[in-house]
Amino acid sequence: MAKFREILRLHALGHSQCAIAQSCAVARSTVQDYIRRATAKNLSYEQLADLSDHEVKELLGKGKRKTGQPGEAIDFAPLEVELRRKGVTLALLWQEGLDKGDWRMSYGTFCRRYSQWRLRQQLSLRQVYKGGEKLFVDYCGLTVPVTDPKTGAVVEAQIFVGCLGASNYTYAEATPTQELMHWIGAHERALSFFGGVPECIVPDNLKSGVTDPCRYEPGVNRSYQEFAEHYGVAIMPARPKKPRDKSKVEKAVQEVERQILAPLRHEQFTSFATLNGAIAAGLKRLNDRVMHGYGLSRQGLFEQVDQSALKPLPTQPFVFGHWKSAKVNVDYHIEVEGHYYSVPYTLVSQAVQVKTGEQLVEVFHQHQRIACHERSRVRYRHTTVPEHMPPEHLAYKGQSKERFLAWAQRIGPATVVQVQAIFDAKAHPEQAFRTLKGIQRLVGRYGPTRVEAACGRANALGLVGLRRIRNILETCLETAPLPDPAPQSEVSQHANVRGSQYYC
Repeated sequence: MAKFREILRLHALGHSQCAIAQSCAVARSTVQDYIRRATAKNLSYEQLADLSDHEVKELLGKGKRKTGQPGEAIDFAPLEVELRRKGVTLALLWQEGLDKGDWRMSYGTFCRRYSQWRLRQQLSLRQVYKGGEKLFVDYCGLTVPVTDPKTGAVVEAQIFVGCLGASNYTYAEATPTQELMHWIGAHERALSFFGGVPECIVPDNLKSGVTDPCRYEPGVNRSYQEFAEHYGVAIMPARPKKPRDKSKVEKAVQEVERQILAPLRHEQFTSFATLNGAIAAGLKRLNDRVMHGYGLSRQGLFEQVDQSALKPLPTQPFVFGHWKSAKVNVDYHIEVEGHYYSVPYTLVSQAVQVKTGEQLVEVFHQHQRIACHERSRVRYRHTTVPEHMPPEHLAYKGQSKERFLAWAQRIGPATVVQVQAIFDAKAHPEQAFRTLKGIQRLVGRYGPTRVEAACGRANALGLVGLRRIRNILETCLETAPLPDPAPQSEVSQHANVRGSQYYC
C-alpha cells in the first residue's frame, strides 16, 4: 500500500500527525503536507478506492515534475547514421542542429536524450533454451603458459569452453592451439563429458570452424561439417560482432577465467595433462556451486533438464581428416604433402577434393569417392593403382621378363627358346622389350602356328632377333626343310697332338 493512502486513512480515524508519522515511518512535515493537500481538494480516504495511485498523485500535485521539452521531437535515426562516419561526433551534430534552428537545447540535454533513444533501440530479447537444445562453444581470451622441462620452450595453452544453454553446465580444457584438429578434438571430449549430443552447436566465427563468417549464410569448414554429420548435430555459427547470440558461453568464459584460471596464475605447468587436471578440479567446483537465482548448481540443473534430453553418442569414433582442393596433373596424380597419389586417368585437369587422415588419403569428385590410398609420408614418391592407368600405360608398365616368357609358353616351346635367347643377347632385360613387342605383333599378323615354326627354324640355324624371324615369315621359309649339318672331321692322332695330360 502506498504511504499516502495510509496517511489519509489514519487521519480519517482521528490519529495525530505525530502518531501517523511514526506509524508510516515518514517525517511529520510529510504527513502535514499530504493532509493539507487532501483537505484543499476535499479528497477523503473513501474516494481513494476508485482512483489509481497516478490519479491521486495528480490530484494532490505530487506527480513527477514535468521538465521543459522542446516543442518538436528529434529524429535520432539519421543522426545515428551520420555518427558512423569517421570524425563525426555528437558535439558536431548538436552544433549543426543549433545553426539550422532544429533545436535550442543545451549540449547536455541533447546527449541525454540521445542516450535515452539508444536504450530504447537496444532492447534485449530474453532467450529461453530447451533441455538438450544448444551447446555454446568458444575460447577464452586468457591463456596459460606450459613450459617444456627439457627444452624450456613455452606454449601458450588455449582454453576451450563449452556451455549447455538450458542448465549452464560447463566444460573446459586446454589445447595447444586453436587449429582445426584441436578444435574438433575439444568438441569430441566435451560431448563425452556431457554424455550426449545436443540438437545444435553454436560456435563463434573461429577460422578453424567457420570459413565464411557471413551474417546470413555462414560457411562451415568441411571437416567441421563432417564432425556434425557424424554426431547428428547442426552447426549454427553466431552472427559476426553479435556476442548476445552466444551470451551463455560469454558468461561461462568469464566464470572459467575468474573461478578456474585466475587461481592458477601462480602455478607452473610442465605438461597439458597436469594443466587439464587442475582445470578439471576447478571445473567440478564451478559446476557444483549453487547459482544465484536458480537455487541449484549447474550439475543439479543439468541432471534435471539437459541430461535426459541429450541424444546418445555415436558408437563409432569420429575419424578426423584435413580437406583440400587439388587439380589432377597430366600424369593422373595429385600432390598431398609432397607425395603423389594416383586417380582415374579420366579426371586429368579436373578439380577434386582430398581428405587426408591419419592412415588414409581419400579423393572425392562430385561427392563420390574415386580413390583411396594408404597414407605415405615419403616425399617425392608416387603411389599408383594400376586401375587408374590408361590401357596403353598399363600395358607398358606391365612389361617384364616373366610376362614375356609366360606369353611365349602359350605360343610354343620354340618361341620360349627364341625369347630366352633374345633376353640373353641384351645387357638389360628392358632392352629386349621392344623386340619382343615386335614378335607379338607378328603373331597377330601371321598367327601363332607360323611364328612357332619360324622360331623353330631360327633356333635350328642359330638366328636370334625380330628381323630374322620376320624374314623367315615373309619368305615362307618356316616350313622349308633344314639344310644338312656340315660333316665333322676327326682329328688324326700323331706326335704333335698334345693330349689332356699335357695341361695337368
